Amino acid sequence: MKKGILNGIAAYALWGFFPIYWKFLHQVPALQVIGHRISWSFILLIIIIFLTRQWKDFRSAALTPKIIGIYAIASVLLTINWLVYVWGVNAGFIVETSLGYFINPLLSVLLGVIFLRERLRPAQWIPVGIAAVGVIYLTVVYGRLPWIALSLAFSFGFYGFVKKLAPLGSLYGLTLETGIVFPIALIYLFIVQFNGTGAFLHESSLTTTLLIGAGAVTTIPLLMFASAAKQIPLSVVGLLQYIAPTIQFLIGVFLYKEPFDQSHFIGFGIVWVALIIFWVENYLSHRVPVEPIPEMGEG
Repeated sequence: MKKGILNGIAAYALWGFFPIYWKFLHQVPALQVIGHRISWSFILLIIIIFLTRQWKDFRSAALTPKIIGIYAIASVLLTINWLVYVWGVNAGFIVETSLGYFINPLLSVLLGVIFLRERLRPAQWIPVGIAAVGVIYLTVVYGRLPWIALSLAFSFGFYGFVKKLAPLGSLYGLTLETGIVFPIALIYLFIVQFNGTGAFLHESSLTTTLLIGAGAVTTIPLLMFASAAKQIPLSVVGLLQYIAPTIQFLIGVFLYKEPFDQSHFIGFGIVWVALIIFWVENYLSHRVPVEPIPEMGEG
């Protein structure tokens, strides 16, 4: 349980700093960036599997119609999430992308309670309710339907739900997900390379290096997330996800000077109050010793 929480925190912290990485690729179309993310991630994962001599195990565990069907859904959701996020960041909507990941944990909690029958302690419903108020307030502040935020929230929320139900481990699962869309991504990249619109090897050496590096920066936190999703309740995963959008929001406001006024401050303040209540409640609940329930015949 503790290892799962640490993996979750590390994954969301890394995701929080993603805008800086993608901003270095602002001159590259988002679809090309996603093509390289998928391709280099799959290549890196396959190398890991071969170097650790797990190919036979991977093939027998993953390459069945039922398993491929489950992970095809996950791969589509993940691709949509990546595309919307990279486009949003490089179009100057880092703050709105962060809103999407503030909404996402609430959806994860809802999915966990409704579909997986996970239970929250009564005191845990208080921060969930407060956080909902904060997210609704931030949505109203925008004065329009925040489609970027909603797309990110729903795509990643359902991705987490599918990962919770999926049978493979984090390494095999992510390899299969990227492998399913790898042929499409590779064909697309070959097309843009041959028609002269591809950025790979045609831009600066830094751009080419960053496109290749997209595999590593994508794979590491996703493996951590997949591992966390298997080890801890989906409702806890959902609440941990506030780490990433908070970092993203601060980067958008202070590093890239996106708008931040009093109304934004109030909304984010409400959400942080909810998080403080959640962590205090969680800490106290684990400190209080639980009396063992006597077995039949005792006493």
